[in-house]
Amino acid sequence: MKLDKIITLANEQVRIPLLAFERSLRNSGCDLPLWVIPYDENTFELPANAHWWKVPEVIRWIQQHGGRPHKRKYQCLLEGNYHFIDTDAIILKNPETVLAPLEGFITSCGHWNNPGDTLTPESQSIFERSTTVWQNLVFNTGQFACDRILYPDLEALKRTAEDPELIETCLKNPYHEQPGLNLLVHLSKAPITNLTLPPCSMESTWAGDYPGEYKHYWKDPAKMPYLIHWAGTKPVEGTPIGELFFDYLTQSEKKEYLSQQKEARRSPLSTLKLRLKRACRAFLNDP
Repeated sequence: MKLDKIITLANEQVRIPLLAFERSLRNSGCDLPLWVIPYDENTFELPANAHWWKVPEVIRWIQQHGGRPHKRKYQCLLEGNYHFIDTDAIILKNPETVLAPLEGFITSCGHWNNPGDTLTPESQSIFERSTTVWQNLVFNTGQFACDRILYPDLEALKRTAEDPELIETCLKNPYHEQPGLNLLVHLSKAPITNLTLPPCSMESTWAGDYPGEYKHYWKDPAKMPYLIHWAGTKPVEGTPIGELFFDYLTQSEKKEYLSQQKEARRSPLSTLKLRLKRACRAFLNDP
């Protein structure tokens, strides 16, 4: 796989995590341009070699169906030779080098052992009809790479996503973009490789799998993850894995970030979002 760009999704609210992510990316030796999908209109000045990537037609289409802005990630399916990475991640090794021997659609998350958030009841039925080992095909949409265009144009993407059997998952799901993006990639028939599964068997890229010291897991360079992603959680000051994030912030940025997180935990909206997320998980896991 030859990458020619790194893609992320951001607005002013995640400006500081984006700075840490971008600095870790450059520190890894990756100088590829950074394309930033705007989550909303609250944009900000980006670092050098980064630009906002706005596709108005995709945005209008998603808004027409009431989709959350996270679904703007669907833009990636119209591109090739990219690596999408959410801003709540730190790069440990140059993704260009790591992914060079690979092809197809690449992820490195652990959702194969926890697939609930990647599915709806409708999409799970579709996955189950395709293979008995469908769990190894699902992925976290906070980080994935692909060397090919999965949908030749927006009209082709629309036709698939608006199919009566698929539209609830792809466009009307009120929670997040994971089930829709998983289903659209699956239906594209692109070969999917998860680097945390054999034959690579990379150690986990999810920060939540490292509650304590982590370096002893990474003694074998071939098994060391090339990124750490705080999906569903936040970097915690004083934890070994959390310091990988804070090392890329100035003291003033760190202070501002921690203040923002403290304020967010007090927010009634934050509490409501947590309750909705738990209710969604309970619904999806209900036998």
